[in-house]
Amino acid sequence: MSMTPRAGLEVAGELAAFIEAEALPGTGLEADAFWSGVAAIFARFAPENRRLLAVRDDLQARIDAWHLGRRGAAHDGAATEAFLREIGYLVAEPAPFTIGTRNVDAEVATLAGPQLVVPSLNARFVLNAANARWGSLYDALYGTDALGDLPPPGPYNAARGARVVARAKAFLDEAVPLAQGSWADPGDPHGGIALRDPGQYVGHSARGRLFRHNGLHIEVVFDRDHPIGRDDPSGIADVVLESALSTIVDLEDSVAAVDAADKVAAYRNWLGLMKGDLVETFDKGGRSMTRALNPDRAFTAADGSAVTLPGRSLLFVRNVGHLMTTPAVRLADGSDAPEGVLDAIVTSLIGLHDLKGPGTVRNSREGSIYIVKPKMHGPDECAFTNALFDAVEDLLGLARHTVKVGVMDEERRTSANLAACIHAVRDRIVFINTGFLDRTGDEIHTAMQAGPVVRKGDIKASAWIAAYEARNVAIGLACGLSGRAQIGKGMWAAPDRMADMLEQKAAHPKTGANTAWTPSPTAATLHALHYHQTDVFALRDAIAARPVPGLDDLLTPPLARGVNWSGAEIAEELVNNAQGLLGYVVRWIDQGVGCSKVPDIHDIGLMEDRATLRISSQHMANWLLHGVCTAEQVDAALLRMAAKVDAQNAGDPLYQPMATDPAASLAFQAARALVFDGVAQPNGYTEPLLHAFRLRTKGRAKGRAKGRA
Repeated sequence: MSMTPRAGLEVAGELAAFIEAEALPGTGLEADAFWSGVAAIFARFAPENRRLLAVRDDLQARIDAWHLGRRGAAHDGAATEAFLREIGYLVAEPAPFTIGTRNVDAEVATLAGPQLVVPSLNARFVLNAANARWGSLYDALYGTDALGDLPPPGPYNAARGARVVARAKAFLDEAVPLAQGSWADPGDPHGGIALRDPGQYVGHSARGRLFRHNGLHIEVVFDRDHPIGRDDPSGIADVVLESALSTIVDLEDSVAAVDAADKVAAYRNWLGLMKGDLVETFDKGGRSMTRALNPDRAFTAADGSAVTLPGRSLLFVRNVGHLMTTPAVRLADGSDAPEGVLDAIVTSLIGLHDLKGPGTVRNSREGSIYIVKPKMHGPDECAFTNALFDAVEDLLGLARHTVKVGVMDEERRTSANLAACIHAVRDRIVFINTGFLDRTGDEIHTAMQAGPVVRKGDIKASAWIAAYEARNVAIGLACGLSGRAQIGKGMWAAPDRMADMLEQKAAHPKTGANTAWTPSPTAATLHALHYHQTDVFALRDAIAARPVPGLDDLLTPPLARGVNWSGAEIAEELVNNAQGLLGYVVRWIDQGVGCSKVPDIHDIGLMEDRATLRISSQHMANWLLHGVCTAEQVDAALLRMAAKVDAQNAGDPLYQPMATDPAASLAFQAARALVFDGVAQPNGYTEPLLHAFRLRTKGRAKGRAKGRA
């Protein structure tokens, strides 16, 4: 990379140009003063960032030694808790408190509904997600297996369409019942609609009527000229649901961003969202299509007044955690800068365009910038983030706590000290979310030396995970998050299995969580049905009255005590892990795809990202460490699954096979290193190895390009 000096830093030329030519104009900030402030932030926070990472390593080393000294012994909850308090892993609970966060948008504080997570590097996906605030229930039911089967191939199927309409009208009967009769009965939309509860009526537009239930809006579209509406007894052409209330634009687990070019591409999409001018043109089915941000939606209330509703999700941006550094900025001592510090500065700078800009498309109507901070370990790291955001606000001339933080409750030391973590960011926190995938990876790594863990599929039934999910909500409510912040649940990872999602994800609102992650706009529309079925806020008083689950279950590792798996069971577990690992890594390393729908060993598409990779690689590393399997068995599983993954990707013209020459495949070697070097990886994270191999791959590509030139 070509580097350029800025205030004692060396900054990648393309990053400096992006900030000075695109991000700074319109903010009122001058480049020289900005870079001086950036240099001061790095000088202050980079040493502390390194110290906190050293604390992580020291704690893990002490835990490893403790487990080695007790290997084979039964779990002793009291002894475990005493040891973890002695080494500072567990801290004292703060006195009862209520968070003080202010200026929080309703989508976060007082509404309950789905949340999307989208990779920041794909502008088309980002726009789709931002526009997923509203979704067609007819389309979601027709095009998925939500009704129990998939649509038949070919043109529109009238019989399936009738089933869709019946299901949608049954939903209307439940959510907005009529004063008399059913939505399935013939009616005259122009003659008005009499509801059992007239207060549910919000307004009308030229195309339909707007209603509200459990805080979420429902638009019933009437159109006798529409192919569906002309055959409907009441002329109903669609039912449109308010769906993804919020979306996380992700710079972390779902992207492969390893250098300045990648970071600038991600930052540029975030800038387009905050300025409201992001546009993407693409080819679909031989036609050129252009996508932009949807405008707000206008209706007229019964009294003739105007009703305006957001046309887009409220957008968060997820920064990277504290672990990684980036070559996009080199510090005065020649070291790479902490990437999370850079993200905090640049994404907040970009957020100024939403707060100050003249655009008609607004994100936060309350004047806040929303940042999700992942992979923090304990309250000291949360306090570090709070101080960093203070410094960024001072740099940008923002009022204190303008920059809000969402805390991913996805590391063991955070979930065990959750109240103290919330207390450390108590005046800017806007969500806690159970990231159970990373949390599982951290659970395996923390107990790495204690013994072999149970099979991956059995971990979900472990005592710790039930305690973790329950504690998250209970502690969040006790700290006053209700009405001020989100309490969230994790991702549904099978985007093609909507019938299963409708059955299983109905449990999330019943926990008292007012959001949960979904993998697509369609899934968000279907998951919205659950928030009509369950009034989350009405449940919370009863949930808050329950005792907070203790630490014993939470700190019980999922070890396989006295289990002797058969050779077939071990082989089955290895190939299942190896296939998922390779299927994800090959796209990450060779194509820079950080999140995608990857066929599993049974050819079922699952959403994979670094969190799922962390589980698979750490699980294999654990079994290898404890002799459940041999190195030869691991290699055999990897080679066998490389051939399967190659076959699954045979139709991709950009795909580079692994099995034909695994020694030459950097993707295969990266996957192998994630297992064989897994015990030594910091907290079991996959980023250091992925970044190293991806940079080698990009270097190879540049070398070939130079050779051709």
